[in-house]
Amino acid sequence: MAYQFTFTQRFQKHYKALTAQEKKQLMRKLELLAENPMHPSLRTKRIQGTDDLYECSVNMSIRIVWYYEEDKMIILVDVGHHDILKQF
Repeated sequence: MAYQFTFTQRFQKHYKALTAQEKKQLMRKLELLAENPMHPSLRTKRIQGTDDLYECSVNMSIRIVWYYEEDKMIILVDVGHHDILKQF
C-alpha cells in the first residue's frame, strides 16, 4: 500500500526554488517515501520537540518535513536546505 501526498503552499513555494537536479532527487525520494516512509536511505526521523512532524533526507543538504494524515496520507509541509528545520 502506497501513501498519497498532499502539499502545503510552503512546500510548493520552496519546491520551485530547488534546482532541476534537486527536484529530480526529490521525486526519487518521494517515490520511496510513498512506498516505505522508513526506508533506510531516507534517514527518516521525528523532529525533536514535536509529536507528529518527521523529516527525511533528499540528499546531504535537502530535507523534507512531513506528517501523517490518517493511514494513507502524508502531508508534505516543507522542503529545502537543512536550516528549514529550525522553524519547527
